[in-house]
Amino acid sequence: MIEVKHLEKTYKGIRVLKNITCKIEKKDKVAIIGPSGAGKSTFLRCLNLLERPDSGKIFLDGVEITDEKVDLKEVRQKMNMVFQYFNLFENKTVLENITLAPIKLKNVSKEKATIKALELLDKVGLKSKRNYKPRQLSGGQKQRIAILRSIAMNPKVILFDEPTSSLDPEMTDEVLKVIKDLTKSDITLICVTHEINFAKSMANKIIFMDKGSILKEGSPEEIFNCEDNERIKNFLTKSY
Repeated sequence: MIEVKHLEKTYKGIRVLKNITCKIEKKDKVAIIGPSGAGKSTFLRCLNLLERPDSGKIFLDGVEITDEKVDLKEVRQKMNMVFQYFNLFENKTVLENITLAPIKLKNVSKEKATIKALELLDKVGLKSKRNYKPRQLSGGQKQRIAILRSIAMNPKVILFDEPTSSLDPEMTDEVLKVIKDLTKSDITLICVTHEINFAKSMANKIIFMDKGSILKEGSPEEIFNCEDNERIKNFLTKSY
């Protein structure tokens, strides 16, 4: 589904990504872990071209999306992203935040978009907040709305950039539960996270990054029982 070949990115003279090559299959649930500064978020942002790689290629369903001729709006409809700090429209209600993109970008009728949004809100216990503005919500509620906004677009892939990094432990649990429930869907999930236990439980594939490179990738068992790489062993020992 997603194939990355020899991806490179330099920022202010520093090679942030070094020869990144990997494959992510349809319906995979992937956790990207590793130390701060490893290039995890940059890699994620390159996948839907919020950051343009300096070289290398990215393919989505066999189509090279790094080609300059590709329609980026179409790419981002297929590969949606949930950010650390929610990025909700502050002047719009919860319901409007969820329905805006399906109506404007996918020509879904307002009635159908509203029905879908209310169903999603009901699943996460936030239907009563449908007419609230983001400023009236907690951080955990905002992040859940941001996730629902992505789901409402029916994307093939959802990218999560450390979705709980700005939340306290109680709110973190609320958000992780929503993501965990998504693992039962057909949507391909790629999540940069520092929540190691969550990564272990939600992913069928782990990518460990360090210093701009993929150090190792494999199943949770292969990564978390890794005995042949001291860097990974030391990181995981300190992360539990």
